[in-house]
Amino acid sequence: MSAAADLSPVVEAVCGLDLRPRQRQWVSLSLCIVDAVYSIGAHYDRHVLPVVRRVAADAGIETPSVPPPVTGLADPLPLERFLDRYDTVDALLAVTNNRQRTSPRGGILKAEAVLQYATILHEHGIRTLDDARVLLDDPQRLDTVETALRTVPGDGGFGVRRGYLWMLVGDEDTIKPDRMVLGWLARHGADVNAATARTLLSELATEVSSVLGRRVTAWEIDHAIWTSARSVRTELHTDPDEPLSQDRSIGPDARGVDAAGELADYP
Repeated sequence: MSAAADLSPVVEAVCGLDLRPRQRQWVSLSLCIVDAVYSIGAHYDRHVLPVVRRVAADAGIETPSVPPPVTGLADPLPLERFLDRYDTVDALLAVTNNRQRTSPRGGILKAEAVLQYATILHEHGIRTLDDARVLLDDPQRLDTVETALRTVPGDGGFGVRRGYLWMLVGDEDTIKPDRMVLGWLARHGADVNAATARTLLSELATEVSSVLGRRVTAWEIDHAIWTSARSVRTELHTDPDEPLSQDRSIGPDARGVDAAGELADYP
């Protein structure tokens, strides 16, 4: 599905969504890592946001998220400070109060995965949000870093955890096509998987931007679809203990991540 004519029904449906630019971003790369790792297979509002907030509070960060852009601001918890503060898995667990694993079978503690992610990025000279954004503009170096990050258990199908991290850092072209997003697309005539959805949403961004007369990013479309699908699912949801999204494979649904929320909703 690539021709503009083929996209017409989906474009029309997307234009009817609440398309809004990103509203909030974490102020530290450390918080982005915590969010990305803990979002795998977890209810975002009940489990992920509380963990990120605990880490921020413990580190003395009074305002952990701000409206974008965050460029030029000093990272209040650079990775060297984060790794010094949480020098063992137990030290981080004491703050997160969350013993979830990256997968039910054979997974490692998410706290351990966070420290492995932080260590890898630190070893590659990525220590702040600005460092991470510079990395995204260097494909060769990014590939080297991603190869190392891929070794941490819980990467998810199609590298959804890594993709979600770059989204949190500020990449507007990376999406997280989870099951709710894929299901929404399928209902509107686009039968795609987590890999091909990325190409589709990029094409949709171009088409929708043309229709609306303003730049619309793949992130905006992904988030608007996810929010719409989440609202419908919430209305139908009957089990308060079941995660609202089941494998947001970042897509937490199809990519292996299950963030049942997004930072744009962070108060």
